[in-house]
This record gives sequence, structure tokens and C-alpha cells, in this order.
Amino acid sequence: MHIVMIVVVLMSLFAVQPSADAQIKTFKEPPFSHYKVSKGDSFWYIAQRYGLNYQELVRLNPDVVPTNMQVGEVIRLKAEASHHSTFEDQVVALVNQERAKQGLKPLQHRADVKNVAHKKAQDLIDSNYFAHDSPNYGSPFDMLRTFGISYRSAGENIAKGQTTPEQVMKDWMNSPGHRQNILKPEYDTIGVGFYHGAWVQMFIQAR
Repeated sequence: MHIVMIVVVLMSLFAVQPSADAQIKTFKEPPFSHYKVSKGDSFWYIAQRYGLNYQELVRLNPDVVPTNMQVGEVIRLKAEASHHSTFEDQVVALVNQERAKQGLKPLQHRADVKNVAHKKAQDLIDSNYFAHDSPNYGSPFDMLRTFGISYRSAGENIAKGQTTPEQVMKDWMNSPGHRQNILKPEYDTIGVGFYHGAWVQMFIQAR
């Protein structure tokens, strides 16, 4: 069993919410589909700036708690923008593209493993840590067993801060340990979780 971890270091410019007398650039409609939350942001402020209805913005982002927005998380501004489940599926597609290049069989995105990965991603944010061992669920191996998933071998990749499936996959593929998990021939199953900027890949060799 091989567990690897990456600490993603990102240099970001955070826009502080302007004071009442400052000039705020506003838009009649959002110029893009997704928005990365900065320090001081609120749904009300974002809705005002991008010409959106506050209630519609809340509806588009049901997983986001308006009173506890996380700096760096990505929210949807348009109805056609990708939801987190789409991001997760896109990561799986990119994984299987990389495996195909090496002549490896594609991984199955199994619903029960996906559920565990999503819970781990949420746990990384809600419990404010970045490690393979969860203060609530224990190791990834413990967590898989807790949710009734049996396996012959397993591994996990985690990351924080990337805003797109392409970005997180690029970072993982440029890291030897993460790349090894993605391209391990023995694995046949994957679960991907994305939650408020936290990304999790769980791999297993099913029994």
C-alpha cells in the first residue's frame, strides 16, 4: 500500500472588499462561469458586482454556506457552469486518458468509492487540515473499511487550491508519487471527490 501527499503552494492575489466610497466595477452579467472566492466576499457582494439575483446565486451553489464561504473555493455564476460532480467526472476522464497513453486499462468510477472520496474532501475543509490521516475517519484505509469497501490494495492522492480538473491533474502528474498512483497497473477502481477547493482521488484494487 502506498500513500502519497502533495502540499500545494499557491501564490494568490486576494482582492479585499472595497469600502463603501470606493468605485466597484460592476457587470450586467457575469463575464465568466465560475468565480474564486476572495477574502471579504459574500454572496450579496458577488451578486451585486456581477448583476445576479442573490437567491439565484444561492440556488446555483447549494453546497456553499453563505455565512461560511471559504477563501479559494470556486462557486458557479451561471446555470450551465460545471457542478462539483462534473469536476469529479472530468478528473476520472483525465486519469483514464493518462492510463491509456501507457497502455493501461481504464479505472471504474465506482459510486461507493466516489462517496468516500467526496466525504474526505469535505472533511479536509470542514475540519481544516491537510493530511491523509483524518481526525474523524483515520487513515484512508480505515475510512474505506468504515464505509464497507473491501480491497486488495489502495492509495490516495489529495490536493488543495486548484480550480479546475486540468490544473489538479497537471500538478499530480508532475509529482512522481501521485503519478505512480494514477498509473499503477494493479488499480481497477477510482473515486474522486471535490469540495470547496479540496481534491481527493481514492484508488483501489478490488477483491
